[in-house]
Amino acid sequence: MRLRRAHLGAARRRLAPRAAALRSRLMLRVFLPLRSGRTARLRYAAVLDGHTVNLHAELPGSVRLPDSADLVLGSGRQRYESTARVYEDPDGRVLMDAVVLLGAEVGGAPVDAGRRRLRLRLTTGRRTRLLPLLLVELPVPYEGPTKPMTASGVTGRRHRIGRSVTGSARVVTADARPGAEVVKVHITHAGVAVDFRVLGTRIDEPRAEFLASGRRIQQSVTAREDGITRVEVPLQGMTPRRTRPEHWDVVVCGASGSRLRLGRRLHDVRNPLRVFAVRGTVIAPPGHRPLLVQPRYTSAGNLRITCTPMPEIG
Repeated sequence: MRLRRAHLGAARRRLAPRAAALRSRLMLRVFLPLRSGRTARLRYAAVLDGHTVNLHAELPGSVRLPDSADLVLGSGRQRYESTARVYEDPDGRVLMDAVVLLGAEVGGAPVDAGRRRLRLRLTTGRRTRLLPLLLVELPVPYEGPTKPMTASGVTGRRHRIGRSVTGSARVVTADARPGAEVVKVHITHAGVAVDFRVLGTRIDEPRAEFLASGRRIQQSVTAREDGITRVEVPLQGMTPRRTRPEHWDVVVCGASGSRLRLGRRLHDVRNPLRVFAVRGTVIAPPGHRPLLVQPRYTSAGNLRITCTPMPEIG
């Protein structure tokens, strides 16, 4: 059964580029000419910071400036509206700018997994008109030290701009991937405390494990009402047994056997190891040599705490 599923998955991946190319040709040669005078054509469409949709479109030449305009996300009872700006540029073209937040947690549209149409409603007097938003070209990822946010930093849900076979723009939302997202790391003379959030899953009877080469420290966790969970570990237990540094990873475990590595993944930087660097702190645990304690993030975004014994003086 697993082998059959693997073959089916591989076949779908091979066919996906061909299907996408066929849909693109069908849209450009058939639907775009038919709909060009009845739709607003998007010149820019992107999801910024993981949950903010930014849109810029050119309206058909037959449209005049309305009294008001609204962006409509979804349809029927599952519809969310936000104000859009429609204006005329120096060349006489009627343009539209709109921004909509995704997620009730950020004060925006209450969305869950699924696809939702984007349309523009124009109101002049008692007359209203709904214009579909036509997306001819899909957003292209850009290069640089930052990258597009693939998920909301608040909810972990993944949002992207997609389109139907006829070219109509829509917002595609997927549930958050299971993960334990670090909120803050605290270093004191007594130990290390890590605040984190669990997203995309539920962990029953959670506990944390600090893991180094051949060593394991199990710690209980404390959940707060704001959804933040804290784990603390005393530095005495993390003192290296040898003179070389020891690297500790942190894992959240559940009664069912689930395990999640603590890390930072809901961000837009390409190199978390460099950008999220934390200065080391020298701590002197009671009865032990001073330690250089340095939290950092690996290239994969996993939290790693390095404890280095300080050299003796004299």
